Amino acid sequence: MTANCALLLVNPNSRRGRESLPVVRQYLSRAGIAYLELPPDNTESPSAAIVRLADQVNSVIVGGGDGSLNSAAKGLLDTGLPLGVLPLGTANDFARTMGLPLDLATAIDVIAKGKTAPIDLGEANGHPFFNVASIGFSADLAMSLTEKAKKRWGKLGYGLVAARLLASSRLFTATLDHDGRTEELRTLQLAVGNGRFYGGGMTVQADATATDGMLDFYSLEVDHWWKLLRLLPSLRKGTQGDWDDVRAFSTKDLTIHTSKPRAVNLDGELKTETPVRFKIRENAVPVFVP
Repeated sequence: MTANCALLLVNPNSRRGRESLPVVRQYLSRAGIAYLELPPDNTESPSAAIVRLADQVNSVIVGGGDGSLNSAAKGLLDTGLPLGVLPLGTANDFARTMGLPLDLATAIDVIAKGKTAPIDLGEANGHPFFNVASIGFSADLAMSLTEKAKKRWGKLGYGLVAARLLASSRLFTATLDHDGRTEELRTLQLAVGNGRFYGGGMTVQADATATDGMLDFYSLEVDHWWKLLRLLPSLRKGTQGDWDDVRAFSTKDLTIHTSKPRAVNLDGELKTETPVRFKIRENAVPVFVP
């Protein structure tokens, strides 16, 4: 293992990725962090690169949003290398869950100081995720949000596409198996969270952390999209479980079936589909923290 050398992975498609690279390199050099970059024409996945280069580096620094982190998750799990986060995405929900600084200089300072804490990862059909998995409305939202729209419109893009989609959303039937019981429900959206924040400002559960060894589940069982409008303040605060038309609980293991296969959105990326089994991987990845 090379002393104090990091593998630097910056997503050139993320909102601030490409334009931030020169500054990132400058700050890393200033902080005395040696780093290795992949050649521009490299086509392997971030996780594959982490595994291949694991004996040449002693940490991984990922610059991008939650999707960029997600694409590195498997490699981090397989190698046990610590993760440094440079929040260069649209929403940076994981960085906010962990209380990581959102400006670059301070984020790199945190990595340079070298203090790490182990975090949990969620797992959906064997695919790891940092923040949240969802089925229904926000998986449909992920399908409609192109990279181009995300870059051009940022958070406004989420809002515009979401409003259009909401108006045409329909309830679907799902069966849950967890903690020795089975429940059937009609819902607009199911979410299973490992962290606290997702979707650019929504909160899975008010006091959720990525270190509590639990998955937080909620289901929005509203029959009309306009009823969601009165739920929005609660969804932002993570207190939606107090409402009658929202089902919420915490668990370590959960299986969801739907009548026809539905896409499962993990950290903003569509990675698998129902039926889906969720598990928690406790203390799975060390992360540099303030």
